[in-house]
Amino acid sequence: MTAPSALPAPHDTPLDLGGRTALVTGAAGGIGRACALRLAAAGAKVRAVDRDAEGLEALAAAAADIGGAVEPLVLDLTDLDAAEAAAAGTDVLVNNAGLQLVRPIEEFPPDVFHTVLTVMLEAPFRLIRGALPHMYGQGWGRVVNISSVHGLRASAYKSAYVAAKHGLEGLSKTTALEGASHGVTSNCVNPGYVRTALVEKQIADQALAHGIPEERVVAEVLLQDSALKRLIEPEEVAQAVAYLCGPQASFVTGTSLVLDGGWTAH
Repeated sequence: MTAPSALPAPHDTPLDLGGRTALVTGAAGGIGRACALRLAAAGAKVRAVDRDAEGLEALAAAAADIGGAVEPLVLDLTDLDAAEAAAAGTDVLVNNAGLQLVRPIEEFPPDVFHTVLTVMLEAPFRLIRGALPHMYGQGWGRVVNISSVHGLRASAYKSAYVAAKHGLEGLSKTTALEGASHGVTSNCVNPGYVRTALVEKQIADQALAHGIPEERVVAEVLLQDSALKRLIEPEEVAQAVAYLCGPQASFVTGTSLVLDGGWTAH
């Protein structure tokens, strides 16, 4: 039997992204912030993209405290040409930015639906498009798309978010198929409800949509289908992203890494 040409590093090898450039969208808070700090701690120079200038400044300071390097880039991802340009020269791309509105379809504002699809599906396409030439040229790249359990399952009142995440799943798989021969992997990370400002805002929206008090929303709506009755922390999602960027995951591509507390086990 012929030995494989390159074996993965031992399981205890720490993630080393020294000399790599990582771009993380939605980096000023929540999952994006945790991912940016995790990748910076691994030695990557992180290009942190967000509309929130103050949040990016705070992120850069936090990264400096742990010896990491973060380059803040204030950018609205609805500017698709700018998004694509920002991804040039990227070795690791983390598509994380998102927004949410909870409304019945017949009441869902069409302009908001358009914006959600632009930020959460079209912008990732443009960012991937901007990043791939460099990745292909060097024969290595990692695309990690922060999807959601809603990329695999639907929930009522979230038409735009569910549509965008389902689309992101398909985009990620297509990227994996095209990138495989160039040393580029592409995967989704699919958390359940994460302890972020986006989820906290949903509690009020869900209470209104379902006609129940806010204190009942977490247990009866958000975590109803989860076997583990807690929110996942942003740092847990960031560790999954880090795994997909490491040598141990070199054969993992075109798939979805589900962190949903057992939601999709039903």
